[in-house]
Amino acid sequence: MSDLRDLLHVQYPIIQGGMANIATHELAAAVSNAGGFGLVGSGGWDVDRVRDEIRKTKALTDKPFGVNIMLMSPHALAISDMVIEEGIKVVTTGAGNPGIYMEKWKKAGIIVIPVVPSVAFAKRLARIGADALIVEGTEAGGHIGEITTFTLVPQVCDVVDIPVIAAGGIADSRGLDAAFVLGASGVQIGTVLLASHECPVHDNYKNKIVGAKDTDTVVTGRGTGAPVRVIKNKMSRKYLELAKDHDITLEEIEVLTLGSLSKAVFSGDMDNGSIMAGQSAGLVKNIRSVKEILVDIFEPSRVNKGTL
Repeated sequence: MSDLRDLLHVQYPIIQGGMANIATHELAAAVSNAGGFGLVGSGGWDVDRVRDEIRKTKALTDKPFGVNIMLMSPHALAISDMVIEEGIKVVTTGAGNPGIYMEKWKKAGIIVIPVVPSVAFAKRLARIGADALIVEGTEAGGHIGEITTFTLVPQVCDVVDIPVIAAGGIADSRGLDAAFVLGASGVQIGTVLLASHECPVHDNYKNKIVGAKDTDTVVTGRGTGAPVRVIKNKMSRKYLELAKDHDITLEEIEVLTLGSLSKAVFSGDMDNGSIMAGQSAGLVKNIRSVKEILVDIFEPSRVNKGTL
């Protein structure tokens, strides 16, 4: 079967999510060295920080890796040029339409893989030259759409003729197999990698993932048009309570979230930090190495055994 392994020249058809503040050189290199496809997540970093992360990743692995660019970042334009200068061969994009960058990326031989939350957006990006699509369901952590992975992936597969990578809710071999049955050529994982030894988040964050149950995530920000899935805590409960008060402005509510991801990632503040994680957290039972995680996802799978 032709899948992500052929497109990206990797051992496993598994991409690491480009998680802001988390997808650093340590995690990207670990995923690539383990046989998956690592990503440096640019998030809100400036061009010099992203360049530094790329060069540090190159120093840690000779395997393929890419860069995720958050298109709403004020640094996106500068980063879009820098990835060409640095010889990056794969770019994934989120939070916007990469159309204005397509021509120069294609000229540079870059494989472009946007993240899409809907069928309409998938069709549009396929038309303008995307090489593959990461189709992300609402089960995912962080910024999300409203459609489930289970229903979105096959609908996109039905209308595009490029590889589809399923994302959202995938943390084990059953998720990988399900994605392929739905028509995907690979998967993107994020939440399960948060509980890896190589992930640079605080130990409190990792332990929160491991301890999560099926109902422990919640979506904030729907009223702002920017829904975010996080693990429930004091901050998320306060946010949702304030959102019910029609006398409070959106700006006043958003003040609550300023710097909240950093509080969780770097300080380990599990009360006031934004603990971004997907619903698959309930499937994560222990902290493992990245290699163990990828092996546990792929080796028992029917995709690997050729029995789908």
